[in-house]
Amino acid sequence: MTSVLSAHDLGKSFGAVVAASGLSMEVPAGQRVSLIGSNGAGKTTFVNMVTGYLKPDSGRILLEGRDITALAPRRISRMGVSRSFQIPQLCIELTALENMLVALAASDPGGRLSFWKPAHADDQRIRAEELLDRFGLAEYADRPVTELPGGVRKLLDIAMALTGRPRLLLLDEPTSGVSAEEKFPMMETVMGALARESVTVLFVEHDMDIVTRYADRVVAFFNGRIIADDPPDRVLDDPEVQRYVTGSAR
Repeated sequence: MTSVLSAHDLGKSFGAVVAASGLSMEVPAGQRVSLIGSNGAGKTTFVNMVTGYLKPDSGRILLEGRDITALAPRRISRMGVSRSFQIPQLCIELTALENMLVALAASDPGGRLSFWKPAHADDQRIRAEELLDRFGLAEYADRPVTELPGGVRKLLDIAMALTGRPRLLLLDEPTSGVSAEEKFPMMETVMGALARESVTVLFVEHDMDIVTRYADRVVAFFNGRIIADDPPDRVLDDPEVQRYVTGSAR
């Protein structure tokens, strides 16, 4: 079976700083993969290379067997790769629904973002409202982003990433900035919404409770290398992971 994502021997340096060294990974369809590691370990560099925001100095990236290594981010997005961000990327002067409609227009291969009126087409509005409802955001549809709480903005950013029906979704620290009592309900909402899509998920996360509960597989990074790649329990029991990532035994 062809992997949704294949990374082969990726390398990336910024001057004397090695951000990725020999990174290789195969991700089959339907997996929930968590990327863990301390700040600067190489997780975000990997995500940025997969989404086209950074180009590797060496190696190749394949999406369902197609080489996307040299493609621009917009082209990669149109091929089925989407992402959310640690800091939600929203149009703060627009409402939640308007943000969804803009995201839908941007993901349309027909280029409907060029004209505001087609972004309000019935099929676009139905899809936008359905996603808002699925993420528990229907009550915020007509409220401007400036009025939305931080957790709601996070959910809206993830909902927007689904507008193009991606095959691969990358979530950058989905629970960062969310209170301890809200993080599990939020992740339940996210994973419940994603379960209705045919999407493979990679998520960067620092909270090991979230990792253990929601990941099928964990990939641990250190100094631009992958030091462990296994189910959550095995990775979190790995001595190198405990030394360089989690800081202690479980």
